[in-house]
Amino acid sequence: MVLTDLKQGQSATIQNISSLDQVVKKRLTDFGFHVGSKIQYKRSMPFGGPFVIETKGQSIAIRKKDAGKIEVNL
Repeated sequence: MVLTDLKQGQSATIQNISSLDQVVKKRLTDFGFHVGSKIQYKRSMPFGGPFVIETKGQSIAIRKKDAGKIEVNL
């Protein structure tokens, strides 16, 4: 399952981020977005805009194409 499969308000655990571009992966890990981290899908912006994810009390906006590369487990 990937991040884009989650429904709004659903929580999951990050399983794999290795498919992400190195720059994006570095930026997300700087925000505490690691394998094993608990996340919650808050909302997505209209017209294919970014997904807003909350982890460790921070909200992070992630492009839809990048969110589709992040594997999660419920």
